[in-house]
This record gives sequence, C-alpha cells and structure tokens, in this order.
Amino acid sequence: MLKVFLKKVGGILKSNIYIKIFGVLASVGMLLILLGGALVTKTDSGMGCGRNWPDCNGNLIPREITPEVLIEFSHRLVTGTVGILIVILAVWAWRKFGHVRETKFLAFMAVFFLVLQALIGAAQVLWGQGDFILALHFGISLLSFAAVLLLTLLIFEVDRKFDADRVQIGRKLKFHTLGVALYSYVVVYTGALVRHTESSLICSDWPLCRNDQFALPNNMYEWVQMGHRFAAALIVIWIGVIALHAYRHYRDQRVIYWGWLIAFAIVLLQATSGMLVVLTKLNLAVALLHSLLISMLFGLLCYMVLLVSRSKFIKSK
Repeated sequence: MLKVFLKKVGGILKSNIYIKIFGVLASVGMLLILLGGALVTKTDSGMGCGRNWPDCNGNLIPREITPEVLIEFSHRLVTGTVGILIVILAVWAWRKFGHVRETKFLAFMAVFFLVLQALIGAAQVLWGQGDFILALHFGISLLSFAAVLLLTLLIFEVDRKFDADRVQIGRKLKFHTLGVALYSYVVVYTGALVRHTESSLICSDWPLCRNDQFALPNNMYEWVQMGHRFAAALIVIWIGVIALHAYRHYRDQRVIYWGWLIAFAIVLLQATSGMLVVLTKLNLAVALLHSLLISMLFGLLCYMVLLVSRSKFIKSK
C-alpha cells in the first residue's frame, strides 16, 4: 500500500502539469499580495490588527471584525498562504529545472524578497516605519512577483514556444532594455511614496498641479506628486521609443517585437489610470487597477531583461 502511494506521489512530482499549476497559483497569489498591500494602504487599514503581529489584536483569529480588521487580516492570511506555495514552487523548480541557468537564482530571489517584504510589513505594525522606508515595501513585493513570474515562464517553456533562446539583440536595444527596467523601479518607488506621504490629492488638476498656472511645486508633498508624474511621463516616452525601435528592426523576432508593443500598450494604460486616480479623487477600483498595471509592466520588463541576458549579441540594430 505504501509503495503504491509513493509511486503515485513520484509520478505527480515527475509530471510538469502539477508544477505548472503551482506556478500559476503562485504568480496569481503574488498579484493578490501586491493588490492586498495596496488596498491596505489606500484604505488606511494598516493598524486594523493594532500593534500585534502575527496575531491580530491579541488573538490568532480576530474576535471583532471591522472593515480595517478584515482587510489587514485577509492580507496577512493571503501572504502566509501564498508564501507556502512559493516556497514549495521554489524547491520543486530547483530540483526539477535546476539545469536551466536562471532557475536557481529566480527560486532564491522569489523566496528572499517574499520574506523581506513580510518582515518590513511586520516591522511597520510592531514599531512603525518612516514614509521613505515604507515606500520600499511595494517595490520589494514587486521583485518577488517578478521572480515568481519568470520562474513560471521558464516552467512553461515559453522561451521554446517563442524561439526566445535564439534571439539576437543589438547594443542599442540591450542598453535601453536594462536602463528602462531599472528606471521603472524608480517610477514604482515614487508612486509608492505618493501614497505613503499622503500626497495623492495634493494636486487636484492634471497634468499640472494647478492647470491655471505654470509654477514650481510649493511644498514637499507637491514635489513628491509632480516628481512621480514627471517620472511616469518619462517612462511612457522611453518605452514608446523602444517599441518604435522594435517595430522597425525586430519584426522577425516576435518575442521582442510583441513584447515591446505590449509593454507600450500597458504603460499607456498605466499613465491613463494614474490620471484617472487624480480626476476620480482616489476611486478605489481605479487605484487598484493602477497598481495591477505597474505590476504587469514590471514583470514584462524583467522578462525582457532575461531575454537580453541570454541573447546572442549583434552590433547592428
């Protein structure tokens, strides 16, 4: 009986379908963690469980349920559950796909950044943190999401389906890919800083802080808000330039061609949702869509960086 059970377990572990399901669940779960964290911040529910962690208001399961308690406790529950999935996925992928060059690195980074963001969240609850430190929380979660997403793409062998293992990228596109990926993290950080410094509605107009006058920001909050808008405008232009370059020179490499066209479409939607966040006075659904789009964009940019790391270098293009 035991031998039959162990044989079945072994068969499950050898089958790619199950690890693919785990990868999808972990990737979706990390998105839920990102959106849950954004929801906690946008609804001011961070103290829903008081200064208690990992328990909630002195109890393992909260006795009194308020909207703030429900949001904060649900976020902790999702983070813990998804954390277990990610650890299982990382170990499983390490053993099964360890021969693929990026697998072990991505598996480690997924778990490392997941634990790091959880510790920062716990530190905020127990002792409190400054706004500039808290702004790192979303960005660190984003790094864990990107690692899980890339790990899942490797498991699905997306590279083979799109001939990504045979891409040839020129020096110009390589420079822009690495540059815009790093810069996107600056945009993410400034956006998180807007939320944590409560600067979201300091400028009620768009695109200027006050459309009836052209002037420099008057205080720190306006500088934070307008700094993020400037950073966001620059990344839209930058990705647009890269997409045009890919359209002109990389039509024969569909993973590069479509990757950058999709990135440009997402960044346009991202900028539009950012505008609507201001014009709708922080509508919650629009604000969460804003967070979702930047997560998708960052994940895609990280995949383009992975392609650069394994591409054949060419001087032209």
